[in-house]
Amino acid sequence: MPILKPTRRDLFKLAAIAPAFALPAMARADVSGPAGAQAAFHRLTIGQAKITVVSDGFLDLPTTGLGVNADRDEVVAFLTAHYLSTSQHYSHTNHVVIETGDAVVLIDVGSGARFVPTAGRLMANLVSAGIELDAITHVVITHAHPDHIWGIRDDFDEPILPNAEYIIGEAEFAWWMTDGRVNQVPEILQQFAAGAVTALSTEGVDWTMVQDGHEVVSGVRLIHTPGHTLGHMSVMVQSDGSQLLITGDAMTHATINTERPDWVGNNDQEPDLSVTTRKRLLDMAATDRIAVLGYHFPFPGVGHIMREGAAYRFIPALWRWQG
Repeated sequence: MPILKPTRRDLFKLAAIAPAFALPAMARADVSGPAGAQAAFHRLTIGQAKITVVSDGFLDLPTTGLGVNADRDEVVAFLTAHYLSTSQHYSHTNHVVIETGDAVVLIDVGSGARFVPTAGRLMANLVSAGIELDAITHVVITHAHPDHIWGIRDDFDEPILPNAEYIIGEAEFAWWMTDGRVNQVPEILQQFAAGAVTALSTEGVDWTMVQDGHEVVSGVRLIHTPGHTLGHMSVMVQSDGSQLLITGDAMTHATINTERPDWVGNNDQEPDLSVTTRKRLLDMAATDRIAVLGYHFPFPGVGHIMREGAAYRFIPALWRWQG
């Protein structure tokens, strides 16, 4: 079974030839906050459920990882037309806290201090949002990539949220924990695999391994959305007739994944399956008018999916200032 294509050599070749496809410079508005400041959290409601989007920081990635199954010149033209950088993919990391009834559910635990210096701010931002770490009752891990699970441990290798129930897809856990997995993936991904095994083996964490349709608490249900990883899970929140689909990494780019759903990323483990899953989610969100929240979408990552011809468009939700 092919795993996470293209190869590192392919990516290096793409990076080397990227300047040849450069288009004329176009003015682009890059919006920044005050020096040193970042958006830490944002609140919304879904029916009676209280939702807080909490940032773990950002990832600064090369755009050569976008649309790896498309012509590079077409990808560059697409990014340029959408006023996006053709070299830098600035990717937000939007975690979600769901407060419903007596439950406080956190989706993913972020990078911690072990991945990249631009991320790992989740715990501090949870505190800034007034969410007590000891009050978190459930932790759902969508998948075991570094920016979603490496923050599970503190500097002493102990679980940061020891009182929570930890939940992960059974297929996701089994894939990473297969004997010898580190040596079965391409060299460029061996650190990912080793880190996943270490995180999933954290002493003091007892895993609840689940399948499609598992209800974490009333109104919070997991959906098997394979492709980015084989056991990837997304989360559906339902309350008082309103719904929110938390996609995890089933969709990682608000513009490309909606307008070019056939394009895949370099970290999609099973590219064809990721496309099938993505189209299923897009159709469901557009047809049923379900709000969506993308982990890597521009903060706070919340909006709606509008059908547009054979593809779709992401419509960001309108911010409302609280008086």
